[in-house]
Amino acid sequence: MASSLTKDSATPGISGSSEKTFFGHPRGLATLFMTEMWERFSYYGMKALLPLYLVAPGGLHLSAATATAIYSVYLSLVYLLALPGGWFADRVLGPRKTVAVAGVIIMLGHLTLALPSSETFYAGLGLVAIGSGLLKANISTMVGHLYDGPDDARRDGGFTLFYVGINLGAFAAPLIIGTVGENVNWHLGFALAALGMALGLIQYLLGGRHLSARSHEVPTPLTAEEKSSTLRKSALWAAVAVVFYAIVGFSGHYTLNWLLVPITIAGLLIPVMVIGRIKRDKSLDRADQSKMSAYIWFFVAAAVFWMIYDQGGSTMSIFADESAKNTIFGWEFPVSWYQSVNPVMIMALAPVFAWAWLWLNKRGKEPSTATKFASGLILIGASFFLFLAPLTIAEGGHKAAAMWLVAIYFVQTVGELTLSPVGLSVTTKMAPAKYASQMMGVWFLAVTAGDATTGLLSIANVDLNKTGIVALEATLAVIAGAAVWMYRKKVKALMGDVH
Repeated sequence: MASSLTKDSATPGISGSSEKTFFGHPRGLATLFMTEMWERFSYYGMKALLPLYLVAPGGLHLSAATATAIYSVYLSLVYLLALPGGWFADRVLGPRKTVAVAGVIIMLGHLTLALPSSETFYAGLGLVAIGSGLLKANISTMVGHLYDGPDDARRDGGFTLFYVGINLGAFAAPLIIGTVGENVNWHLGFALAALGMALGLIQYLLGGRHLSARSHEVPTPLTAEEKSSTLRKSALWAAVAVVFYAIVGFSGHYTLNWLLVPITIAGLLIPVMVIGRIKRDKSLDRADQSKMSAYIWFFVAAAVFWMIYDQGGSTMSIFADESAKNTIFGWEFPVSWYQSVNPVMIMALAPVFAWAWLWLNKRGKEPSTATKFASGLILIGASFFLFLAPLTIAEGGHKAAAMWLVAIYFVQTVGELTLSPVGLSVTTKMAPAKYASQMMGVWFLAVTAGDATTGLLSIANVDLNKTGIVALEATLAVIAGAAVWMYRKKVKALMGDVH
């Protein structure tokens, strides 16, 4: 990355005439870019291996339903923990120290997964989920700290560069970690994920001097009384959990569902409770209440979208492992490589979409937020209607061609680009001032709700690789998209001055 650092004497907000910059941006962006790239390398590498390891005879050799349940519950937990992750930085350590702690926890989690023991496997998953929740909530905040407020002309470009780092790590991880895990040793693959996080952590600690001083601050530190109360409550709930699971375990009734079901239910109930609490806040004026009513439409739409989209790493990956011809021009490739398709398509198509929205906006023809969401839902539904083709081929006793899966991932990526960045943007615009810092966590809860729904279906032993359930999910998404489109004028009216 040294070659990308240039001298810039006229960059606003950068002290010193010879201060080095990162493509014209504050030098600290290089630190956060590399940290996030390596963290995403470790996360997506482990994520690509996870469902395959769970079903493999040389892995845990679980059923497809159980593997999908574990995978979905794990993803929902990562996004659920982003909320307390943000709170921890705001009230206890501040963003910079919290991200450092997160990196250590993630690395330890991957090292635990690398141990050849099924007993430690779930502890490793738990550590990675906790660390990811702590990091996800705070590293983007630190990117924002590098700039002179929301009106800094370089801000959007800086987040775009940061997004490139995410996708570079996500693209490379399945190709490296996936290949080693599938073809050499599963646990060595998980160890490579730990190495990736270690490299990111070293980069972060060495480059910390280039970060904004604001990243050190604890915005609203806990008072001594609040600390004591928080510790008491935390200890009480931890003790309840330990006693409960000890009783279940020693009585001989413990199964994996005793762990999965409570997390899944929490993943469904907590988003409803958080949004309900904000909606019931009587201190919000009529305009904010109206915007929150509109936001519920977007939240539910996003939950349906992520319920299907995230099955690209579980349901579709398990299908590819069992029923696809994973070859190109006669050359066989590891199943985990499918997980590199989305990030490379994102990097190729994201600039096209950004240009297209701008071009349409200048002509007064840019679709409304509701229309974009409706398009995303219809596209994700279309991707699962397309999934019916390889499923039918496999049911006929044949292996489905790899390009069927690539086509599905392409349609899902286009759907993602019409919904995900738009959702992030509208969340910041519609957030009541009182909840400005919390609303991004609320947006992540849509992922939690979607993945928790998939987890609940899998726990109920619903085979998500059957044409009937895939067609049902696809139909649900298309109906939801049509509903958002039909009521787009009502939603737009509820949004008030947000466009």
